[in-house]
Amino acid sequence: MIRISTAILARVLRHDPAYGLSTLHFADGELRVPQVALDPGAGVRIAIDARDVALALTRPMDVSITNRLPGTIAAVEPLALPYVRVALDLGATRLDALVTAESVERLALEPGLRAWAMIKTVAIEPAMISPADLPPPRPWPSA
Repeated sequence: MIRISTAILARVLRHDPAYGLSTLHFADGELRVPQVALDPGAGVRIAIDARDVALALTRPMDVSITNRLPGTIAAVEPLALPYVRVALDLGATRLDALVTAESVERLALEPGLRAWAMIKTVAIEPAMISPADLPPPRPWPSA
C-alpha cells in the first residue's frame, strides 16, 4: 500500500464544542479538525494522508467536505497503477494528493493548473495531530 502524507505546522485557533471541532490556523489558511485537547495558541503538527485529499478544478460548493484549499498543481508523478501523486502548492505549503491515473486523464491535471484540495474533517484523526514546539506568535503592534 502506498503511504504518502504531508506534515503541516499549525496553531489551535479556537474550539467549537457544540460540534466537537477545533479550528487550526496554518500558513495557508485554516483547517477544521475533530476537537483537540489543547488550548488556543498551542502549536500542533498535523499529518494529512494523501489518500484523504480530493481535487476539484472549480471551487467546491454544496459539498459536505469542510476543508477546501485553493492552490496550483506543482507536480504530477505517476506511481504504480492506478496511483498518481499530485502535489498542490498552496503558497507556503505543498500538499500531496493520491489520485488515480484515470482522474488525472479525465481532469487533464498538469503542473500550473489551478485546483482546490478538499480534505474531510473526519479524515483527520486525533492520532494525526500531535503537539509541536513552535515559536510564540508575534504580538500585534500597539497603536
